[in-house]
Amino acid sequence: MQLLTISADQSGQRIDNFLLAQLKGVPRSRVYRLLRKGEVRVNKGRIRPQYRLLEDDVVRIPPVRLAEREEPPAPGRSLRDLLEANILYEEKGFMVLNKPSGVAVHGGSGIKLGVIEALRVMRPKELRLELVHRLDRDTSGCLLIARNRASLRALQEQMRERSMVKRYMALVSGSWAKGVSEINAPLRKFTLQSGERIVRADKDGKRALTRFRIVRQFSEATLIEAELETGRTHQIRVHCQLAGHPLAGDSKYGDDDFNKAMKASGLNRLFLHAGELQFCSPASGKKISVSAPLPDDLQLLLNRL
Repeated sequence: MQLLTISADQSGQRIDNFLLAQLKGVPRSRVYRLLRKGEVRVNKGRIRPQYRLLEDDVVRIPPVRLAEREEPPAPGRSLRDLLEANILYEEKGFMVLNKPSGVAVHGGSGIKLGVIEALRVMRPKELRLELVHRLDRDTSGCLLIARNRASLRALQEQMRERSMVKRYMALVSGSWAKGVSEINAPLRKFTLQSGERIVRADKDGKRALTRFRIVRQFSEATLIEAELETGRTHQIRVHCQLAGHPLAGDSKYGDDDFNKAMKASGLNRLFLHAGELQFCSPASGKKISVSAPLPDDLQLLLNRL
C-alpha cells in the first residue's frame, strides 16, 4: 500500500492522469477499475476519475500485482520517423505535433501504443511528457503535449479559462446554412446495450458550444471551420449531426449514403482536421499560433468535388 502526499507541483491534475503516471505499464482499464471500486482513496474518501488533486491531498494506492503490468511495445522505425517528421513546434515546456489520422493519442481499449507512449520511448530523458488534450484516433492535426508538470498545469488552465483557441476543418453533408454560426447544445455520454459508447445532445449533459464558419461550398457538401468554445467528447461530430449536416466519413454519427459517395471519391477516413492552435507560452507568456496543413488525402478529395 502506498500513501502519497501531493506536492504543489503535482496539484491541479486529474486523479486518473496521476495514477496513469504512477502506475506505469498498468493497463488503463485496470486503473479506472481501481477508481470505480474505491480501491484508490484520496483523504480516505472515494473519488471520481475527474477529481483534481489539491496540495497536501493524501492518495492511497493499493498494490497492483506485477502480473497485471504490461510493458508498452516499442514504436517501430516507421512510427518514430512519422512522429519526428510531424513535430510542428517545440520549446522547453511543450511541443505541438501534427498527429496523423489513424494513430491513437494513447493506448487503451485494445490499443497498446499511442502517441504519448511512443514519445516517451523516443525521448527517455523527458520524464514528464503528458497530453494536454486529446484527439480522436481518426482526427488529424494539432496535438499539444506538455514536457513538464508546470507547463501541463498552465496549459490546461488556459483550456479551463477558454483562452486557448482550437480550430478544426471539417467536410459536412449538404449546404450549411449561412445563418448557423454557432450551436450551443449540452452533450452527454451514453453506453448502449451493445457496450458501444455514444454522445448525444441532452439537456442534462455538459455545456457544449461550437462556432462555425463556411469556408467553401460544394454541390453536395460544405467545408467548414469549427472553433471549440468547450472541448467535449465528439463535440463537433455531434453538433454537426444535430444541425443536419454530419461529417464525411463518420461511421458513428454520419449519413451512410453521403459516406458512400465520399468513399467513391476517395475518402477513407473521417474528414476532421485540427488545423490551428493558439495559446500563450507558459514560460514567456508569448502568444503562440501553430497551424497544421490539411493532409494530402483530404486536399485531394476537395479537388475532386
